[in-house]
Amino acid sequence: MTTRRDFLRNTALASAGIALSGIYTKTNAASYSRIVGANRKVNLAHIGIGNRGWEIINDFDKTKLANVVALCDVDLGAEHTQKAMAKFPNAKRFKDFREMFDKIGNEFEAVAIATPDFAHFPSVMLAIKEGKHVYVEKPMGRTFNEVELMIKAARKYPKVVTQMGNQGHSEGNYFQFKAWKEAGIIKDVTAITAHMNNARRWHGWDPNIKKFPGAEPIPETMDWDTWLSAQSYHDYNKDFHYGQWRCWYDFGMGALGDWGAHILDTAHEFLDLGLPEEVNPVKLSKHNEYFFPMSSTIEFKFPKRGKMPPVVITWYDGVDNIPPVPEGYGVSELDPNIPSVGGGKIQPAKLNPGKEIYSKNLIFKGGSHGSTLSIIPDDKAREMERKLPVVPKSPSNHFANFLLACQGEEKTRSPFEIAGPLSQVFCLGVAVQRLNRRIVFDRKTKRVVDDVFADAFLTGAPPRKGWEHFYEI
Repeated sequence: MTTRRDFLRNTALASAGIALSGIYTKTNAASYSRIVGANRKVNLAHIGIGNRGWEIINDFDKTKLANVVALCDVDLGAEHTQKAMAKFPNAKRFKDFREMFDKIGNEFEAVAIATPDFAHFPSVMLAIKEGKHVYVEKPMGRTFNEVELMIKAARKYPKVVTQMGNQGHSEGNYFQFKAWKEAGIIKDVTAITAHMNNARRWHGWDPNIKKFPGAEPIPETMDWDTWLSAQSYHDYNKDFHYGQWRCWYDFGMGALGDWGAHILDTAHEFLDLGLPEEVNPVKLSKHNEYFFPMSSTIEFKFPKRGKMPPVVITWYDGVDNIPPVPEGYGVSELDPNIPSVGGGKIQPAKLNPGKEIYSKNLIFKGGSHGSTLSIIPDDKAREMERKLPVVPKSPSNHFANFLLACQGEEKTRSPFEIAGPLSQVFCLGVAVQRLNRRIVFDRKTKRVVDDVFADAFLTGAPPRKGWEHFYEI
């Protein structure tokens, strides 16, 4: 286990050198075809093809706008990757995304990345520098600095189309929030309660953990070294694999990183929240240094922005950590846009994933993903009904939006310039969860104030040997 002293020394070195160094300008022969004609399909490579990867493969396929030319996964022999290979038998197959770029980089124009949170960064950075359009699942990266470098890379290569996979940015709530904000229905927001209180853990681990679980035999078909990506070496254990990775600080972003984008994305964008100036750990149940608390309450404080007042967002997760709701809330309906959690059913008797938005004169309640807002209580909703503007329908779903943007027909609704700061909010929240202390943040310098260790934590430990160059823009 890395000691705090080692961590601080190593991250300081990373901050001074690797993480922010150099200018990397390599492009390949495919860069001329960054924008393709609208009359033909986008040549697409998928990185991560099992579980969530399989789901987005189908979502992209339904658009009829993509031609799958390559499938990449570290375990092509696993049961969960077989469906994708059977569906696209002519697609070329790779275990290592680096080999895929080297061997057939001139055969695809875009990549869709559905690897674990910690492994997003290297493939995203390589794709951008090679002139490939990028669709990546949320959150963009595991550390604040990784996301910052992705934002800078996208800015350096403006012809590359980027999209983070928070589907609500192409569904009802996105267009409703935008229309209600522009019409002055949503204004003077001062507080938001966000909650994901369904079971989202797949284990019964002891939070009094003192070390990582022991080594187990690596599956014969799996390239464990490539799965680890730039992360420091860990022995293989089944509890690091599949959905389990999300629970560990070294690999995932917990419930906040998993669901925060689906619940808070529209409020973050249209209220121009940017980055918080303070993050507080209100409650961290069974905190430890290895995996996420069993429940968390985290407070994010955002300053005044122009004429908009300061906003406090309070995040709740954990089955035993259900927040209070305002009088007249009504019932927490199930919404078909909200998927199951870890394969389990959402319980309608409990408060479902969502948010309550408090403004000077109105209270709004909403769910997750594309779920639209409603005004509460009912009598206030009826009073406001005639004042509500017409909400336009989405011209495309999130996957079609990306592919149409690759063709020059649309602009992505969740590009890195928008999705990046949102992801960084979650990175700051995770830092508070792991360090179990308050963070004061300077929004201009993007540094933690008066806490050297927490500031170094935003960069994280340096990458493994051989992966350093991905951290150069």
